[in-house]
Amino acid sequence: MHRTSKFRFLVLALIGVLPSFVKRPLYRLCFGYKVGKRVRIGLSIIDARECTINDDVQMGHFNLVLGVGTLNVGDHVRIGHLNIIRGGDEVNLGRYSEIIRTNDINSIPDPDVVNPTDPRFLLGEGSIITTGHKIDFTDRVTIGRRSILGGRNSSIWTHNRQRTRPIDIGSFAYIGSEIRIAPGGSLPSKCIVGIGSVITSQLTAEGYLIAGVPAKAVKELTDDDKFLIERKTRKDLPDEI
Repeated sequence: MHRTSKFRFLVLALIGVLPSFVKRPLYRLCFGYKVGKRVRIGLSIIDARECTINDDVQMGHFNLVLGVGTLNVGDHVRIGHLNIIRGGDEVNLGRYSEIIRTNDINSIPDPDVVNPTDPRFLLGEGSIITTGHKIDFTDRVTIGRRSILGGRNSSIWTHNRQRTRPIDIGSFAYIGSEIRIAPGGSLPSKCIVGIGSVITSQLTAEGYLIAGVPAKAVKELTDDDKFLIERKTRKDLPDEI
C-alpha cells in the first residue's frame, strides 16, 4: 500500500477542488501523473504512487482514491460519484469500464495473515460495477470483460481472520443484487448469478444460471438469457471489446 503523508493529502485535496483543465497540468507537474486528453475530473481526490489516466476518462464528484500503489485507468472509463478505492498494490480499470456510485473497493494494509497476498483489483474492459457494492481486494480480485456487478449491495471478500484467497470472475457474467462471494470463490464466463446467492467454491460450468446457498449451477441458459449477457454493456463500446 502506498503511504500518504498529511501534506501530500492536503495538496491533493486542494487540487481536487480545481477545474479539470487546471487539475491535469498540476497532477503532471506535482505528482508525475500521466493524464491523457479530454479527461474530466470532478471534486475528487486521486492519490497513487504511480498513476496513468488515459484519454476521454470521466470522473464525477466526491470520489476518494487513497493509498493505491499503481493506478491505471483505461481510455473512456467512467467513474460516477461517491466511490472509494483504497489501498492495494495495483488497481487497473480496463478500457470502457464503469464504476457508477457509492461503491467501496478496499484492500487491507499489512493484513495479519499466514499466506502471501496479491492485493490487486483488475476490472476488465467494458465491465460495470453499479451501486453500493463492497469489494475487498486484500488478495487479488479479477473481473473479466463485459461483466456486470449489477443491482446493489453485493460483497466480495478475499480474506478471513487468518488467510486470504483470490477471487476470479469470468467474462460476460451478470451478477445480481445481494450476492456474496467468499474467499477463493470463482465464477465462470457467460453465467447469470441469481439474487441472494452465496458463492463459496470455484464454479466452472459456463452458460448456466447460478443460484442458491451455497450457489451451484441450476439451469442452462436459454437463448434469450445468452442474448442479455452477450449484449454490449455500453452503447459506445467498440465491437472488438
